[in-house]
Amino acid sequence: MTTAVVDGVDRAEQARCADGHGTLTHLFFSHDDLDVARAKAICRKCPLTGSCLSGAIERMETYGVWGGLLLVDGTPVRFPPRRGRPSIAARIEYVADEVRLPDHLVA
Repeated sequence: MTTAVVDGVDRAEQARCADGHGTLTHLFFSHDDLDVARAKAICRKCPLTGSCLSGAIERMETYGVWGGLLLVDGTPVRFPPRRGRPSIAARIEYVADEVRLPDHLVA
């Protein structure tokens, strides 16, 4: 993946999800509604949301939370897919507040 360098600063390093060790990867590529809501909460405060989403669409990313939206087969959707037969009951989208990670878990 290539990243833009502006004024000698790598823009990807400014992303809120990037710690250089992939600590939060499980949230951004999860099939769990709560994990996806947590990933979106991280994106909500990120200054690179627009460029992240446009870059993911340009690269034809197939799955994951990119720029605050969940992509499934390259298309923005509200919910992660579930296995099995579709439920009759309507799904409710989780909205999570960002939870601060303890310092010992941050690389």
